[in-house]
Amino acid sequence: MTVTTPRGFRAAGVAAGLKASGASDVALVVNDGPDAGVAAVFTANRVKAAPVLWTQKVVRGGVVRAVVLNSGGANACTGPAGFQDTHATAEHTAAALTASSPRLMLGAGEVAVCSTGLIGERLPMSALLSGVRGAVRGLSRDGGRQAAEAIMTTDTRPKTTVARGSGWTVGGMAKGAGMLAPAMATMLCVLTTDAVAGPGTLDAALRAATRVTFDRVDSDGCMSTNDTVLLLASGASGIEPSEAELTAAVTAACHDLAQQLIADAEGATKQIAIEVVGAAGEEDAVEVGRSVARNNLVKTALFGNDPNWGRILAAVGTTAAAFEPDGVDVAVNGVWVCRDGAAAEDRSKVDLAGRDVTIRIDLHAGDTAATIWTNDLSHAYVHENSAYSS
Repeated sequence: MTVTTPRGFRAAGVAAGLKASGASDVALVVNDGPDAGVAAVFTANRVKAAPVLWTQKVVRGGVVRAVVLNSGGANACTGPAGFQDTHATAEHTAAALTASSPRLMLGAGEVAVCSTGLIGERLPMSALLSGVRGAVRGLSRDGGRQAAEAIMTTDTRPKTTVARGSGWTVGGMAKGAGMLAPAMATMLCVLTTDAVAGPGTLDAALRAATRVTFDRVDSDGCMSTNDTVLLLASGASGIEPSEAELTAAVTAACHDLAQQLIADAEGATKQIAIEVVGAAGEEDAVEVGRSVARNNLVKTALFGNDPNWGRILAAVGTTAAAFEPDGVDVAVNGVWVCRDGAAAEDRSKVDLAGRDVTIRIDLHAGDTAATIWTNDLSHAYVHENSAYSS
């Protein structure tokens, strides 16, 4: 159930000393397949980390043979020197892989780089490059779990997935427990497939998948500088699925990882699905759902097991979506506490004792629906993000 489940991929995760805890912090994923197609989506934050700027250039070439990832430092807001560090990481990785397996013969322009951790500090390059060499030595078909562990920051557990096609497979790993607010991606994620697919097909499938999965995860309204989702194709299965088949499998993998992200959100005690129905269009449905997901009054109410539909309706009212205020219905865990913009069923009927919460908002303005996933705002979230530099 990892990035190495599809044929043609090896991975590794090692401890290089980037984390004070001594936990693993450098991961490497290598495509050994006959093909090396790639697609990617990145943060829309105007402040982009050096690895994002580097990998954007690499992906435009259409070929990626390796992805090196580190936790313990974001290499963001580090200026030209930070970009040179990223370039040096790619060069070192390419050289180490070529030396270990000359048939690869890859250059720095075929190595994507991803980083996660504290913003504003240079990476300790001697430790990082030593970690790269260790990861090259440790590459194996069974290394996917170790790679997923090495990219964790405030995550409490690694996040991996597999989705199967007919004779081909999609695998994946992701990290993310905070700063999860999308604008095309929400964290670091590497997806792999042994399907035969070119960059154009991969790009279409990935963008369709992220639009309805990662792009609708909104944990805390904070957008990272390092968000990257990569999709690599080895072609090792020899099977070329249709674009629709590939999109379905990639979407399934992304959906699974997105749900794991929300389940592991920093300090969360509730996993919340905000279902907006009856919208005039998809943009309206997403805007309404995101407004509720980012509303601290709603999130704190749910932390306190309070089905405060007034706060939900107030959040809906901040949007530009088409609706009539006296025509909106709201249900919390199946109880319609608001009908026609006013009180309806007794809110005491709402059971919020469990972790899963569903808020359903009917705008009665059309026939479009969308779901945004979020979590509550707890004491633990505040403590974690005030006591720990992330």
